[in-house]
Amino acid sequence: MTYTVNAVPTLNAVGIRKAFRSKTVLDGVDLAVAAGQIVALLGPNGAGKTTLIRILATLLRPDGGSATVAGHDLLADPVGVRRAISLTGQYAAVDNMLTGEENLRMMARLRHLPPRAARDRVTQLLAAFDLADARRRLVKTYSGGMRRRLDLAASMIVRPELLFLDEPTTGLDPRSRDQLWSAVKGLADDGVTVLLTTQYLAEAEQLADHIAVLHQGRIVAEGTAGQLKSGLGVASLDEVFLALTASDDSSASDSAADRNVTDYATGVTR
Repeated sequence: MTYTVNAVPTLNAVGIRKAFRSKTVLDGVDLAVAAGQIVALLGPNGAGKTTLIRILATLLRPDGGSATVAGHDLLADPVGVRRAISLTGQYAAVDNMLTGEENLRMMARLRHLPPRAARDRVTQLLAAFDLADARRRLVKTYSGGMRRRLDLAASMIVRPELLFLDEPTTGLDPRSRDQLWSAVKGLADDGVTVLLTTQYLAEAEQLADHIAVLHQGRIVAEGTAGQLKSGLGVASLDEVFLALTASDDSSASDSAADRNVTDYATGVTR
C-alpha cells in the first residue's frame, strides 16, 4: 500500500540498502519527502530508522541505492548534502557548562556567521524556542525539554532545507513533548522540510503531513494518517502500526546482529 507524494521532493531515496555483516538492516528503501512537509518515519524498535537517517545525512555509506537531497546527489556531492541539512539526534548535543546563549553563539561561530548576523540569529532563536528568559542560565540547570529545544535551536543557526529529527522527544514528559511539537510545527510553517523518526504514534499523528512505516528493512506503507487508517479499515494509527508490523519475529540472533551496528545506528528487528 503506497501513496504518492505529489510535490517536488526535497529528499528522494531509491532502493537504499544496508547490511551489517550478515544482517540486512535496510532492504531497498524508497522514500520521498516533499518540500515543506513534515514526514514521520515509524517503525518498531531496531527497525533501521536511525540507520536510514544516518545514511541520508552522509554519516554512513549505503551498500546500494541512490538518493538526492535538495538537488544534491548523496554519493557524488556529500558536501552539498551536508550544507543543505541539519540533524538532531535522540539526545541533546549541548554543552552543560555554557549558558543557552553561549551554546548558540558557539554554534554560530562554527558555522562562520559574521558577528552581527550571529547576534541577531541567536536572539531570534532564543525567542522562537521560548528560551530568552533562560538565555544566561547554565544549560546544566535546564529541564530536559529546554535542553531539547536548545538543541533544535542550535540546528537552525543556519536555516536548513531539510531537518532530520531522530526520535526528538525520547525521554521527555508530556508537557515538554508538546512544547517541542509546537517548535517543530513552527519550523514547518517557516518552510523547513522535516523528516522525523519516532516510536510515538501520537507524535506522528499530531505533526506529520505524511507517514511512512518501516518494517523488516522496507517501507511497507505510507500516506496520511487518514489514508493509512482507511486503507486498512481501522480506526486508529495504533491499529495501523500493529497490523503492518504483526509479522515481527525477533530472536536472539537479531540482538547479536544489532550489537554489530554503531551506538547511533540501532539495527533492525526482523
